[in-house]
Amino acid sequence: MIWLIGNKGMLGAELSLLLEKSGYSFIGTDSEVDITSLAALEDFIRTQQNDTQPIDCIINCAAYTAVDKAEDDAEKCRQLNTLGAGNIAVCAKSINAWLIHISTDYVFDGEGIKTEGENVPRPYREDDATNPIGVYGLTKRDGELTVLENNPHSYIIRTAWLYGKYSSNFVRTMLKLMNERETIRVVNDQKGSPTWTYDLSEAIITFLCAMDKNPAPYGIYHFTDEGEISWFDFACKIHILARKMGILTKNCEITPCTSADFPAKVKRPAYSVLDKTKIKTVLNIAIPLWDNSLRKFLAIGSI
Repeated sequence: MIWLIGNKGMLGAELSLLLEKSGYSFIGTDSEVDITSLAALEDFIRTQQNDTQPIDCIINCAAYTAVDKAEDDAEKCRQLNTLGAGNIAVCAKSINAWLIHISTDYVFDGEGIKTEGENVPRPYREDDATNPIGVYGLTKRDGELTVLENNPHSYIIRTAWLYGKYSSNFVRTMLKLMNERETIRVVNDQKGSPTWTYDLSEAIITFLCAMDKNPAPYGIYHFTDEGEISWFDFACKIHILARKMGILTKNCEITPCTSADFPAKVKRPAYSVLDKTKIKTVLNIAIPLWDNSLRKFLAIGSI
C-alpha cells in the first residue's frame, strides 16, 4: 500500500486521481497528520499498518512553497521542508518502505552553468553543486540532504514551474488577468520549463511500476516537461491557445519586462532548466513538450 503525504496540494491531488485510475491501493493525508512530529507520523503508521496490507511506499508531496513569505516565516518553512522531510525518511526506513520525495529547481541559484566556449548555460544536472538563494530553496536543499542521510533508499525528484488543476498557478493567474485587463506585463529574463502536474504524476507512476519489476537506482532525478522558455513566452502561448479554444473572448496585449520591474523579497532563478537525461534513460520514458501539455491542459477544461 502507498501512503501519499500532501494529497490535497496541486501535485498531490493530481497524483491521487492517477493512483486510483492506475489501480494502486493508497491512503492520502494532508495537514491532519503533522509531518513535523515524528511521533504523529509513527502513530499514523501504527493505525494503518497491518500484515495483509503493509505500507511499502511513501510519496511526499507536502511542502511549504510560499517563496516570498518564507523569508518572514523561516522557521515554519524549515519545519515542513527540512525537519518534516527528514521525519518521513526516518519512518520510511523504519518500515522498510520506498520513499519518493518531491524537490525543486530552487536548490540552484539560477545563474546557470556554462561549459568552456559556450555563452549560454546548459541545463542543470543532478550532480551539479546546489546553491540556494532564499529560505525556501535552502530548506528544500537541506530537506534533500536530510532525506538521503536518514534513508539512502530514497528517490528525490526535482521539478520546476508546476501548474495544474487543483491550485492557483501561473496559467490560472494569466488567464484571469487576460480576461480582466487590456494589457499585462510579464518578465522575460527568467527561463525554465513549464510542467503539467499530470505529466509529473505519470512519471511517479512509472517509478512505482519499476519498483515491482526492475527498481531504478536510488538518488536524485530531474523531471520537467521538455523545452525552455521565458515566463513572457509562456504567457504569450497561453493567450494564443486560450483565444483559439474560446477560453478567452478578448485580446490582451502582453508586453515583456525585467524582474527588476517586479521587486520581490527573494530573487527568482534566472535559469531553471533541468537536465532530464537520467530519468529518461533509467525509466525509458519520453517526456512531452511543454506546449503540447499546455494545449491538453486547456483542452480538458481544467480552468
